[in-house]
Amino acid sequence: MKKNQSIDLLHGPIFKSLSLLAIPIMATYFIQMAYNLVDMLWIGFLGSGAVASIGVSGNFMYLANGLVNMPKIGSQALVGQSLGANNQEQTKNYIQAAFQSSLFFALIYGIIIIVFQKYLIQLFNLSDPAIIQDAQNYLWITCGFIVFSFVNQIFTGILTAAGHSKSTFIATTTGLVLNLILDPVLIFVFNLRVIGAALATILAQIIVTLVFLYNAKNLDLFRNIRILSKPELNHISEILKIGFPSSVQSMLFTCISMYIARLISSFGAISVAVQKVGSQIESISWMAADGFSASINAFTSQNYGAKNYDRVKQGYKTGMLVVGLWGLLTTAVLIFLPGPIFSCFIHETNILPYGIDYLIILGYSQLFMCIEIATQGAFNGLGKTLPPSIVSIIFTSARIPMAILLSHYLGVNGVWWAISISSIIKGTVLVIWFILYSKRRLIS
Repeated sequence: MKKNQSIDLLHGPIFKSLSLLAIPIMATYFIQMAYNLVDMLWIGFLGSGAVASIGVSGNFMYLANGLVNMPKIGSQALVGQSLGANNQEQTKNYIQAAFQSSLFFALIYGIIIIVFQKYLIQLFNLSDPAIIQDAQNYLWITCGFIVFSFVNQIFTGILTAAGHSKSTFIATTTGLVLNLILDPVLIFVFNLRVIGAALATILAQIIVTLVFLYNAKNLDLFRNIRILSKPELNHISEILKIGFPSSVQSMLFTCISMYIARLISSFGAISVAVQKVGSQIESISWMAADGFSASINAFTSQNYGAKNYDRVKQGYKTGMLVVGLWGLLTTAVLIFLPGPIFSCFIHETNILPYGIDYLIILGYSQLFMCIEIATQGAFNGLGKTLPPSIVSIIFTSARIPMAILLSHYLGVNGVWWAISISSIIKGTVLVIWFILYSKRRLIS
């Protein structure tokens, strides 16, 4: 990809700029969702024990994603702002600092996982020795080589901030397609089972890294970057300071979700199945919002760096209009067509009523979830990651006592209501916060 192929976020029609940047990101998310479904299908052929082992060890991948958010979110904001200000030296300094800090985190995290893998898996109280061994194998392979995943996410954040989301789509899609091919070959043909699934993941991530490196050679953005040079602690500090709230938010969200999952499991296998399928259906809503959020993030950071404050506010309004309409559409679909949608995935008539309840209850919050995600992108683009993190941490944490209380009276539907109500509150509070902030601070 040549330099002139990046999307111009500082000039021209706002809706066109946001859409061109967001579409490849959303396409990547949907391909990822399709891959997750197919990957789980292959693992399912190995039996419930293999599914359980990968599910348990996968929690540490989610924690790793929260950790890499620190350099990713911070560098995305600062790289976008320095690009908007046309400060090439600062841009390169932030890119270099982002890679250096992510490599350090990956090294430390990988060592911890390899050394303490046995004790980490014991936290889940698994009783079957075969499942425990599979979980440990999957854990140390995927997280022990987490460096490739970290590097890929830094590339993704920086390229998106620079208006090169098409490049991230090509690299990520290449990895996903390769993973789809390697999974059955390594799992079944070479009979490596769970280890094969882990190796397929790592090999695919390595290929993604190589594609990113190949594309980087053709971009001025990455020229003269010296990863192995002496770290500039002031630039690293700036990046981590911005990214820290988002990192804490992400890791806490994972821990809260794990607790909620345990609560759901207490209501039986049907409730677990409903949540697994329902969340996949619901992901269509948040993935589209997440794509536009990344677009709003990049648009905001560049224009904020260029001091185009009116364009920042117009970009937010345009993005919110698009995301809001999508949220309304998904709300209407989940509330009014829950039966036909859920029955596409699970055909047992005894489970269908539970699935309908899930989609209707979660349907009420889709609009608010979408605008929360979009507003978080705007805040992150300004480098103000604390407000969305505060709102998310407080009200996501509130799901636990709400779920316990409401489930006492409403059964598992009380858990769904706790999730939905918290999303409604988060979306409302964060949008009001951004409006008030932009009126005070974004003055031309």
